[in-house]
Amino acid sequence: MQFLELLAPARTKDIGIAAIDCGADAVYIAGPEFGARKAAGNSFEDIAELCAYAHRFGARIFVTFNTLWQEGEEEEAHAQLLRAQQAGADAFIIREPRIAAWADVTVPLHASTQCAIRDVERARYFESLGCSRIILERELPLQTIREICAAVSCEVECFVHGALCVGYSGDCRLSEYLDGRSADRGECIQACRSLYDLVDGQGRTLLRNKAVLSLKDFNLKARLEELADAGVSSFKIEGRLKNASYVKNVVRDYSLALDALVAKYPDRYRRASWGVVDGGFTPDTAKTFNRGYTELFLDGERGRWSSMDAPKSMGEAVGTVCRIRRTPGRGMQFELRPLRRDLQLRNGDGFAFATADGVVGFRGDVCEGLLVRCKDVPDLREGMQLYRNINAAFEKALEAGACRREIPVSLSLCIRGKYVLELRARSQDGREVLSPFHTDVETAENRERAAAMLREQLSKRSGIYHFSLDEMDVRTAGGNLPLLSASTINGIRRLVAEDLDALPCRAVPLAAGRCGWPRPGQPERPQPCHPERSEGSELLRTKYCVRYELGLCPRYQGGQPPQELFLLNNGRRLRLGFDCAACEMTVTPA
Repeated sequence: MQFLELLAPARTKDIGIAAIDCGADAVYIAGPEFGARKAAGNSFEDIAELCAYAHRFGARIFVTFNTLWQEGEEEEAHAQLLRAQQAGADAFIIREPRIAAWADVTVPLHASTQCAIRDVERARYFESLGCSRIILERELPLQTIREICAAVSCEVECFVHGALCVGYSGDCRLSEYLDGRSADRGECIQACRSLYDLVDGQGRTLLRNKAVLSLKDFNLKARLEELADAGVSSFKIEGRLKNASYVKNVVRDYSLALDALVAKYPDRYRRASWGVVDGGFTPDTAKTFNRGYTELFLDGERGRWSSMDAPKSMGEAVGTVCRIRRTPGRGMQFELRPLRRDLQLRNGDGFAFATADGVVGFRGDVCEGLLVRCKDVPDLREGMQLYRNINAAFEKALEAGACRREIPVSLSLCIRGKYVLELRARSQDGREVLSPFHTDVETAENRERAAAMLREQLSKRSGIYHFSLDEMDVRTAGGNLPLLSASTINGIRRLVAEDLDALPCRAVPLAAGRCGWPRPGQPERPQPCHPERSEGSELLRTKYCVRYELGLCPRYQGGQPPQELFLLNNGRRLRLGFDCAACEMTVTPA
C-alpha cells in the first residue's frame, strides 16, 4: 500500500489548523529563526499547539530549518531544533547536512529542495546522511523523477502547486547581488519579479520594462496520478507567505483530487492521515492568487513559461472595458463587456489590467450588473482586457464555509439484561474502546421507538468524531430496551468520545531514516552546505530561457539571436549566458 500525503504551507498556527481542516495530511511551518522565510516565523508554543491539533488526525507537522548558517549560529540552531522536537515536530526540513551528525536530534530529517536534488547521485547522497525524505527540484521531467524514486528507499516529495523561482532552488544569489539580502537567509526580495530592460550587445532594446525573469505558477493537479505511479509519496503546495483563503482553497482542491485517486485505486493507495472533510466550499484555484499556470518541464519539453507581462496575480479574464465616464472629484464608472453570459460582479471585486509599465490593479466599489463605479484609474481605457483578481463572493464563501474534519467511528451496542449497556467503538485509524454503562430505568413500552432513539442519538458528532451505530445486539427477555432519554444517550456518546481521545491517534509509519553517524567509509561528520562562489560566478542558473520565450532559440526554433544579451535594472547590468548543451540559461554580473 502506498501512502499519499498532501503537504500544505502555513505562515501561522491558525493557517496550519485551517489547512488540516481542509484535508492536508501534513503542514510545514517555520520556528522563530532559520526557516528561510523572515516574515513567517512562529513561536514554539504555537508549534506545540499546531502539533497537538494535527496529531488528533494522524497528520504531521514539519518544521523548516533550511537556511544556511553564518559563523557562530550553529549552537543556537541546535537549541532551536531541540525545542521544536520537544514541541512535537514530526520531522525537520533541513539544508545543512551537519544536522545529521547530532544524535540528540531524533526526529526524521527531510532534505530540502534547497539541497538542489535533481539527479540520482545527489538523491543518494542525502539518503546516505540518514534523511528519510528528499524534496526534489521543481524543474525535473517525469522520467528523472521516476529514476530517482527507483534509486532510493526513502520517501520522495515533489512540489505540485504554487509560485516558481526562476533559478534552481538553493543556488540563487540574485537578491543578494542586487540588494544585499540573501535568499539563503530567508530574505529574498523576489528580484525575478522585478522589471528589466532586455538589450543586446549593441545597446538595442528588445524588451522594455518587463518582468523578464518572472515565471507562471506551478499546477500539477492533472498529473498527480502519474507522479504517484512514479513513486512520489508527498505532494507539496508552495506558499508559506500566502494568506488563509489561498491555503484553504488550494488544499481543498488538491485533497479532493487525491481522494479521487485513492477511490480509483483503493488497493494501491490511501491517504497518509485520517478523517473526512465535511461542509465547506467548492474550491477553484482559478479564483485565487496566480500568475497563470504551467506544468513547467514535467514532460521534458519546453513551453512558454514566462509571466513577464503579469508578475503579479492577474486573475481570471472577465471581459473588455467599454463606455468609460470620468467625473472630476467623484471617480469614474465604466461598463464591462463580459466574456461569458453568467458573469456576476460584486461590490469589492478586485480588477487588474496590463499596461506598458506593468500590471495596474483597483477595486470596484459599487458593482451593479456590468456597471462598475470606483476611484479614477487614469490608465484604464476603453477596449482594454480586464481581469478579476479578487472575487469578493468567492472570498466570502471561503470565509463563511469553514470545513469540518471528522474521524469516522463505528459503534456496536450490546444490551445485556435490564440495566447493562456495552458500547464498543472503533475509529477509522484502528483505536478501539469498550465502554460499559449501567442504567436504572424503566423498560420502553415502544421497542421500535426506543431503538430508533438509540440509533439516532448515538449516530451523531461528538468533538472530532462522527459516530455511526452499525450493530445493535439486544440480549434481554423479549428483546426489551431500556427507556433512555435523548440527553442520557448524548452523554453516553460524549463519554465514548472522551475514551477515544485518551488514546493517541495511530499515525501512518514514516519511512526509515536516521541510522546513526558516522558510517563506515563516511567522513567523521557531514560538511557544511556552502557552495564555493567567486566574484564573477553565476548569480543563478535556470531551465527557463529568454531566447526560447522570444522565439529566438537556435536549437529548437531556428532563431538567430544576438551574440550578447543583457538585463538592465536601475543602472545594474546583468549578462545572460546560454548553456545550450545543458539547455540552461545563466545570469552573471556584467
